[in-house]
Amino acid sequence: MKRRSLLGLIALAPFIRRVHAQPKTTKGIKEMEDNWKALLAPGTEVPNATEPLKLSKEEWRKRLQPASYDVLREEGTERAGTSPLDREKRAGVFACAGCGLPIFTSDMKFDSGTGWPSFFTFIPGTLQTKTDYKIVYPRTEYHCTKCGGHHGHVFEDGPQPTGKRYCNNGVALKFIPKDGKA
Repeated sequence: MKRRSLLGLIALAPFIRRVHAQPKTTKGIKEMEDNWKALLAPGTEVPNATEPLKLSKEEWRKRLQPASYDVLREEGTERAGTSPLDREKRAGVFACAGCGLPIFTSDMKFDSGTGWPSFFTFIPGTLQTKTDYKIVYPRTEYHCTKCGGHHGHVFEDGPQPTGKRYCNNGVALKFIPKDGKA
């Protein structure tokens, strides 16, 4: 390979989507969504998604780190490339940092090259959406069903078969490894 071609490929590497454990069929997606508990660490307690968690602003400030509070409660955005969860490759579950509700699994994650943890589907019943016009252009924003915490936006440029990219702020999540070892 010529040096110029190699350098060109290296320069494009951050923009090439690499898929992690992506199923090729909608049946595979359904199985992933239905069997997400197989990736929980033994003894992990799972909050009930249908029981809302309502706290005052002050209670949330005490409970969350400042960056997590900004994203989850004020709908902020963390700087791209700053979350170690973007590079997390172990088997496990990604839960809401506000209330602990599992939202995604490691099997649902893919490397979008955007600098934020990205997922092509989610655990059913864990997210609610609304339209956001903060940058004038309408985007679909998603929130945790239990605590209402803002997590990110969903885009239509993800891998098949869903075509979705749930672009999540890393500070809005906590990772629970399947082996239970943090």
